[in-house]
Amino acid sequence: MSKVRFSVFYPSGDDATFDHDYYRDKHVPLCAEVWHPERAEIDKAIDGPYVAAVHMVFESQEAFGAALGAERTGEIMADVANYTNITPVTQTSEIVE
Repeated sequence: MSKVRFSVFYPSGDDATFDHDYYRDKHVPLCAEVWHPERAEIDKAIDGPYVAAVHMVFESQEAFGAALGAERTGEIMADVANYTNITPVTQTSEIVE
């Protein structure tokens, strides 16, 4: 069974706003509480096309699917407006070991 990485990227833009403190202290902990990933890693960009990203690892595709189907996922989505005006880009990947 392969582990799955769910990555959320926030593209840079001229009018982009992003509150890194809120993201680190409130949003990602909310995601961890609701979705129960094995781990979550936050990127704060130094250079590149994104201002930030988060990578969450789940034990399987089934565990990831169950996480997204969690009752409080809507709360997570609604919280995005509290830290950014950026439309995030997501990627789900199989971790190759």
